[in-house]
Amino acid sequence: MSALQPIPVGWASTGETGAQNYDEFADDAEITALVAANPDSMLGVEMPHRTPEAVAAGLDFAAALPAASARLASLVDTGKLAAFTDAIAVYRIGDRFLGMFCLVDTAEIAAGPGAPGRVIRNEEVFAAKVAERTALIQTLATLTSPVLLVQADGDALHEALADVVAESGEPDATDVDQHGLTHAIWLVGPGPDRDRLLAAADTGELVVADGNHRSLAAQQAGLTRFLAVVAPAGSVSIQPYQRLLRQLPMPVPEILDGLRASGAGVRSVDGRPATPPRGTVVLYADGQTYEVTLPPAAGSAVDRLDHTVVEQLLIRHVLGLTPDHPAISYIGGDYPAGWLAAEVDADRAALAVLLAPVTVEDFVEVNLDRATMPRKSTWFTPKARTGLVLADVHEDLGAISTPDVQPEALSR
Repeated sequence: MSALQPIPVGWASTGETGAQNYDEFADDAEITALVAANPDSMLGVEMPHRTPEAVAAGLDFAAALPAASARLASLVDTGKLAAFTDAIAVYRIGDRFLGMFCLVDTAEIAAGPGAPGRVIRNEEVFAAKVAERTALIQTLATLTSPVLLVQADGDALHEALADVVAESGEPDATDVDQHGLTHAIWLVGPGPDRDRLLAAADTGELVVADGNHRSLAAQQAGLTRFLAVVAPAGSVSIQPYQRLLRQLPMPVPEILDGLRASGAGVRSVDGRPATPPRGTVVLYADGQTYEVTLPPAAGSAVDRLDHTVVEQLLIRHVLGLTPDHPAISYIGGDYPAGWLAAEVDADRAALAVLLAPVTVEDFVEVNLDRATMPRKSTWFTPKARTGLVLADVHEDLGAISTPDVQPEALSR
């Protein structure tokens, strides 16, 4: 049986529900502001404790979960989400990205090196985030945000996706993201097009490019399938993933001395911080920029990554912190170096840590080794939007699925 399957019962956006994923923000206050500006945003469902109402009431995530269910039901009742059955969805972002929404068997997620399974989950996760996503799945019985899977050899898939887009006319739904990119979906029901797309996507290994927490949450919730966007690797690129230390356990001069004692080269430089080349890390604190030349790293491909060296040398050894310490904020590629510097200048952070982006070649090598990437080390773009295609999982959770809107017949 194929590892990739159509969505038996789902919903597609009719407009205004699309949003950035919950983990794309450096500050939770941004989520509250976005939901206030657009109450139909799926962020209000995915982050119910960050809605204006929940913030005003002081609700935590668990206490706000009933409101997430009510908000999702309202989106269906008001026609913001239209039900469909037995379909996949071709997905285009801008003029470069092509992929497809479908379901993927959780049994295909490999448990580690040498373990069976074609889906490679490659990054350390935060247990608290997984617990929240698991609780959301169990409360909603609906998957609202996809896991992005990339297929290394995706030429056949790209060709099939492009053919369907060219032949299908206007999309079933569109949405514009914060970068001005248009996200478009075409629902594809039973027939030769769907068969060709599923066959082209269901080959080789599929690497989790975005959604490690969501895929693990699907497993922990007991689901047999998770919602995914499968795309050729050529559709995505990797941007920098930086760090902010909100507080420091020691003065900056002691940190620099600790780095020097560990074999790193440290020098002060003029000018504002910028993303460095590989092998160098830029630190910014108290209005001063420092270039840190990392000591040579031996070992496997993952051991040699700058992100691994920084995690071991700076975070663990010098600062004495664990990578999941609440003082550390992981800042994705949507936020430029100037934004990080401004956070430090405004005393909202004590130290900015800027690293070179992981190369696609390194990412592929680590995954072929079935090794695990350091947490928050790859910021893939473009990002799949949450709230465009949803999947009902009542059946997996032991309930009966009863959509509130009659599913539309699909001709494609």
